Amino acid sequence: MSIPAGLLRSSANRRFASKSSICVALRGHRVQSSGERSRAGADILATIGTRGSPLALAQAHEVRARLARAHGVDAERIAIRVIRTSGDAIQDRALSEAGGKGLFTKEIEESLLAGGIDLAVHSSKDVPTFLPDATWLSAFLPREDPRDAFISRKAASLQDLPPGAVVGTASLRRQAMVLRLRPDLRVQVMRGNVATRLRKLDDGEADATLLAMAGLNRLGLAGEATRILGVDEFLPAVGQGAIAIESRRDDDRINALVKAIGDAETEVALTAERSFLALLDGSCRTPIGGHCRIEGERIHFSGLIVSPDGREEYATTREGARSEAAALGLDAARELRDRAGERFFTLFSGS
Repeated sequence: MSIPAGLLRSSANRRFASKSSICVALRGHRVQSSGERSRAGADILATIGTRGSPLALAQAHEVRARLARAHGVDAERIAIRVIRTSGDAIQDRALSEAGGKGLFTKEIEESLLAGGIDLAVHSSKDVPTFLPDATWLSAFLPREDPRDAFISRKAASLQDLPPGAVVGTASLRRQAMVLRLRPDLRVQVMRGNVATRLRKLDDGEADATLLAMAGLNRLGLAGEATRILGVDEFLPAVGQGAIAIESRRDDDRINALVKAIGDAETEVALTAERSFLALLDGSCRTPIGGHCRIEGERIHFSGLIVSPDGREEYATTREGARSEAAALGLDAARELRDRAGERFFTLFSGS
């Protein structure tokens, strides 16, 4: 079975590569608009579209730095345009209640399609399963650490929290997995960028929170992690830790520029993960975890679906050749859909 035409071009796994990230100090960076000339007077080579959070900007600057190095140009020739998304504007409720993953990409994709930007930089885990027909995920950077981090000022681990303690998160997957492990805890919505969530934790709005380790690494905040949760105990979101680049399919010049910084292993891993997600129709309304690990020419995939209350779960694993990545992801999804049945999916799809 082939991957649906709109499925983003996928990616793979680099060994928890915090060293592959470029931690960017954002102060002092000038954000250029399309059509400008660089400070040196040279024409702008490409314009990157991104959200405006510190993490999103760090990722955009990492893409810019890699493009500049790969093509031997001054980084100032690659402009960055900040685009405010619906996900940035809606802060009072969980993404599952506000419209799902597309909230973080819709306005950026609209600018890409209109020619306002040449490429979009996303966190892969925020990208919807299907893209507009005219765009694709043309490259993925080497994957950062895909794991989740447990952060608390009061406990050393999730298991050490007292009954009734509050865990703040905006992720339905994290909510479901917390309740799966600790049904005696309370989970409440905690939105905002990384710094905002850490401040809310310091202010006592929650006893603990969970964040992607990759984001902490990219912001130079790895020390905030109280405990890093292993993939086997807390399966990450599909694509977690990978930066995705979206471009127009027919833009041969930009696609050639971007190809030079793509990571083949990350592409293989995300091919399996996103194929799994596509068949399950995953969004922020669906508690789904998936991760692909690569060892030489072999891949090891783990997939999981959990009910929002953590009471029901279905998990599976697959192993095969790198060339089988898409087929493995689809096969794993078919198994879970058959085992869980349609009744299970109505619990969180609203259908």
